[in-house]
Amino acid sequence: MPLTAEDVDRFEASRARLETIAYRLLGSAGEAEDAVQETFLRWQAADVDRIEVPEAWLTKVLTNLCLNQLTSARARRETYVGQWLPEPLLAGDPMLGPAETVEQRESVSYAVLTLLERLSPSERAVYVLREAFDYPHREIAEILDITEAASQQLLHRAKKHVADGKTRTEIDKAAARRIVEEFLAAAASGQTEPLVRLLTADAIAIGDGGGKVPARARAFEGAVAVAKFLRGLFKPSATKRAIVGGAPEVYAWTANGEPAVVAVVDGRVVGVMCLEVTAEGIAAFRNQVNPDKLERATARWATSDHGESLFNAF
Repeated sequence: MPLTAEDVDRFEASRARLETIAYRLLGSAGEAEDAVQETFLRWQAADVDRIEVPEAWLTKVLTNLCLNQLTSARARRETYVGQWLPEPLLAGDPMLGPAETVEQRESVSYAVLTLLERLSPSERAVYVLREAFDYPHREIAEILDITEAASQQLLHRAKKHVADGKTRTEIDKAAARRIVEEFLAAAASGQTEPLVRLLTADAIAIGDGGGKVPARARAFEGAVAVAKFLRGLFKPSATKRAIVGGAPEVYAWTANGEPAVVAVVDGRVVGVMCLEVTAEGIAAFRNQVNPDKLERATARWATSDHGESLFNAF
């Protein structure tokens, strides 16, 4: 039987939470929205009057849809052109979800989302549900149709994988802006040495162009190699301007709670570079330039008060 207005309202009350879960699981805002919409279709087809706890039912359906998506995504990414990186979300995007605890902030950071790609789909689901949304293992076990002991073991393995690759240091918004401004000043100087001083010895730089925009598929590794790459990246070039459609305006911003550089041409976001900052310096630059993964960032940028750009690149 068709849904009543009350049934639709019950679903809509959970939509924002479902989207934040799906984004953390999939690393893609577009795919997260699709998963939530498919969850609504399942809700629409169900006998909702017999569902005792709608929130639990919806979470279970969504999570399992995302697990199926993650399994098929691994096969698709084997043919993906270049390096696959998550879709960045700019500051204020509601899909970033709750950020009251360290665990919640970390679970949506660009650095950790990248690390989550190392996990199995089940490990990733347990990590997200437990760390970001504080689901007890009993409920996670019911969602994934596993035992509580298995849920605890999956979380243990997931946290170990994430901890092994995590070097991130939490910083406030003002400090994040200062770091980006200092980095951009060094990058625009045309010299390697100022950049090297900002980097950790084992710094990396990598990009995702999706085969549509040139991007480094294999990471540059080491402070000197990364500094030379960044110096060249910010060097003016007619070829670079032709690729992105003009001379980008460059802003210091945040994406996924981390310091970021946002490049904009005529209101269109053409690049988001997320900086992974540690106590020793900047440890990683992850540059998203695939236009398919920047549409939501462009929409968000149009509604934000981003002030004046720091300079024009290229």
